[in-house]
Amino acid sequence: MSDTPGAVLDAVGAQRDEMLAFLEKLVVHESPSLVPESQAPIFDLIEETLDEIGYEARRLPGDESGGQLLAAPRGSDFGGVDFDLDAPAPASGASAPVQLLIGHCDTVWPIGTLKDMPVQIDDSIMRGPGVFDMKGGLAQTVFALRALHRLDLQPGLMPLVFINSDEEIGSPESAPHIVRLAQFASRVLVMEPALGPSGKLKTGRKGVGQFVVEVTGKAAHAGLDPEAGASAILELSYQVQRLFDLNDPARGVSVNVGIIDGGLRPNVVAPKSRAVVDVRVPNTIEAERITAAIHALEPATDGASLEVSGSMQRAPLERTPRNQALWQLALEAAEDLGLDIEQGIAGGGSDGNLTSLLVATLDGLGAVGGGAHATHEYIDVPRSLERFALLAAHARGVTGQPATRQPKGPSEGLPRATDRAVDLGTCGPDKDLGRDNNNANGEQ
Repeated sequence: MSDTPGAVLDAVGAQRDEMLAFLEKLVVHESPSLVPESQAPIFDLIEETLDEIGYEARRLPGDESGGQLLAAPRGSDFGGVDFDLDAPAPASGASAPVQLLIGHCDTVWPIGTLKDMPVQIDDSIMRGPGVFDMKGGLAQTVFALRALHRLDLQPGLMPLVFINSDEEIGSPESAPHIVRLAQFASRVLVMEPALGPSGKLKTGRKGVGQFVVEVTGKAAHAGLDPEAGASAILELSYQVQRLFDLNDPARGVSVNVGIIDGGLRPNVVAPKSRAVVDVRVPNTIEAERITAAIHALEPATDGASLEVSGSMQRAPLERTPRNQALWQLALEAAEDLGLDIEQGIAGGGSDGNLTSLLVATLDGLGAVGGGAHATHEYIDVPRSLERFALLAAHARGVTGQPATRQPKGPSEGLPRATDRAVDLGTCGPDKDLGRDNNNANGEQ
């Protein structure tokens, strides 16, 4: 079969019904992040389908998550990847060139959601919990590789498929594995949903941070001797205003105090209070500036003290030269297919924020649609099939691509992805913070 864009488009069209049937199976297997055993049926489906095209899979068990799945062409030894998380980073050229395709199978939806959000398919729209974020992207990944197999076309770089089951809660167990795989990869394609109804690819993502401001005051009777106390709630009110003053829309900086609590009783001057702060920044410079400003907060109330903790937990995915070079390859592939694509910047984070520190990364290659984490979640079937074709063409047409690994560590002042002692991105079970476009695009 000739290696032409027309052949790829024809192969995609021929697999439309099969891919939608496969995607429906993924969706009806509900797989919330916090129910680890719910992930196994998803892994089973993906492993079985990839096995049909000559891929072998390895399961990486989780302690509290459903674990992860890694798949590669049979006999490839998974590209020579060393899974020892404590081993040093590989030297350039020490392993076969690979491209890492990343996705996640966990969703925010609890078991039983299908009763109120059943899978529905018509000619142009498919609905269901997790169909957009991001089981549509998983189906596209599997069937893009299947299309290349049926056309007898070898991808330009050997594919490594990595699927985790804890992304929606910040990838606490899988992040070290993602970082390790990125050290061996020549590039990373992230199958998260596309941005907005036009389906922009995500060439930028804001960095995500979480901070906690704890105030200690002094308790006193609010009626008998209020002057003897120091209100932690009053002090926190001053700090909340200072935190909101750090917002700078022109620079792309957002600081949101999302949770506050404190106090004992209405008739007691509050001895304790606390605020949880979400931060979004477009680049490492702003990450360092805002981090320093939050940690430099000083009390304004006599008798009160502050303790500030937290950090940037996802470094920004920036439009670096190597990331833009990868975007240009996608643009060229789209032009060959007769597709129009655009790039955009998302306000939330993904596992692509981790890999971008180390290797060229392109995000948002998954389904086109909307309603991530919302009851109207859907994919645009024709547009998503176009992205299915784009992924196949992009994965195929990379022979001769220049080296795209990070030769040195990331910028000072941000968590280093290669340092397992730092927080690689989990905000814990409460991580549902500040998604872009009103939950339209499945952001952290």
